Amino acid sequence: MVGEVGQAKNTMTRYDSDKHHHPCDSAQGRRSIRLKGYDYTQPGAYFVTIVAHQRECWFNQSAFRVIVEQEWCGLPARFPTIRLDEFVVMPNHVHFIVWLNPPVGAQLNCAPTTPIGQSFTVDWERPTLGQVVRVFKAVVTRRIRQADGKGFAWQRNYYERIIRNERELNAIRQYIRDNPARWAEDLENPDRIAEARRPEKAP
Repeated sequence: MVGEVGQAKNTMTRYDSDKHHHPCDSAQGRRSIRLKGYDYTQPGAYFVTIVAHQRECWFNQSAFRVIVEQEWCGLPARFPTIRLDEFVVMPNHVHFIVWLNPPVGAQLNCAPTTPIGQSFTVDWERPTLGQVVRVFKAVVTRRIRQADGKGFAWQRNYYERIIRNERELNAIRQYIRDNPARWAEDLENPDRIAEARRPEKAP
């Protein structure tokens, strides 16, 4: 279902908060693909997968899972122009859809940038997808390590797909919702990987 990103014109509709599901309203390494020359501040929806280092199943621990969920739901407080869509925490990875959706008429050319740690800066008003992902990874990492998960880390990169139309959006939403029920066959499941590598027994 998740294949190579094409070069078709973006026909994605704008985010409608009344129409699109927002998971935080409820009580409740993959290869990174980058299009050369593509503006990743461009309004629209993006499908992202982030995987824990060495596919370790850190999120089987409820305390760590809650941290991931809290920081996901807190992203719009950090980035006022983004919108959250479908989201799921799996034992060792996270899938989500995020919208980069600057408000109409906003002055986008002079937004300030603010340092995060020692390695990069963030434009809070008009972030790139990469900035949103890096901040999310950084705050989750810090909180999990403070919560006795001292060895926790993410894989260095992440997978993303530009969602280009309503059909893709709905298909990816369904893929994310179905993920927990399909964990046994998930490509990130360490047990599945070990089973695939086990040599076949001689007859």
